[in-house]
Amino acid sequence: MGSLLYTIIIGAVIGVLARFFKPGADPMGWILTILLGIVGAYIGSLIYAGGGFIGFVVSIICAVVLLFLYEIVRKKTVRTA
Repeated sequence: MGSLLYTIIIGAVIGVLARFFKPGADPMGWILTILLGIVGAYIGSLIYAGGGFIGFVVSIICAVVLLFLYEIVRKKTVRTA
C-alpha cells in the first residue's frame, strides 16, 4: 500500500511540474494531472531505468510530451458551435 501512495504522490509532483514547464493554460483537473504524471513517470522509467535526478527529469519530459499529445487530442475532439 505504501508504494501505491508513493506512486500517486510522485505522479502528482511530476504532473504539476510538467504543467508548470509547458506553456499555456491546460483546463484539466487534479486527477488527470496525477494520472498524466504517473504515466509520464512510468514511461520515463522505461526510457531511463537508472532513477535518481536524471530519471526524474526524463519523467517530467515524458509528462510534458503527454501534455502536448493530450492538448492535440482534446482540440480534435472539442467542436465549437
